[in-house]
Amino acid sequence: MFKNERQVQIEWGDCDPADIVFYPRYFAFFDASTGALFEAMGYTLRQIRDELKAVGFPMVDTRSQFFTPSKYGDKVIIKSEITEVGRASFGVRHQLFNEKGLAVECTEKRVWACLNAEGVLKAQPIPDDIKAKMLSHD
Repeated sequence: MFKNERQVQIEWGDCDPADIVFYPRYFAFFDASTGALFEAMGYTLRQIRDELKAVGFPMVDTRSQFFTPSKYGDKVIIKSEITEVGRASFGVRHQLFNEKGLAVECTEKRVWACLNAEGVLKAQPIPDDIKAKMLSHD
């Protein structure tokens, strides 16, 4: 399945008064990492919206485990990979590593979504070319 990796530096605004990352910030990091995963596959959100007429890939389930804190100034690595691909949904796993090793692991389930004729957001089949890229081992 397709994988990507990116580095993030923990900023002052990511941290709580205890000088560790405030947990909702991890979800923002992981959401951006899903976007980066699609960009690494060759699809920007702008292309997905403008060319493919999809709204994007909203989250329907997310879960995280926190093993060790990250702090202001840390440079962390986020490894992201597609874990499953269905007709209209897909799974992603993110692993955030700091100097102590695996710090946070998150799984997501997302759906490929478009607006129907009435303007209602609905899951749609993932386009074949995107599905093929998700399943590749690049």
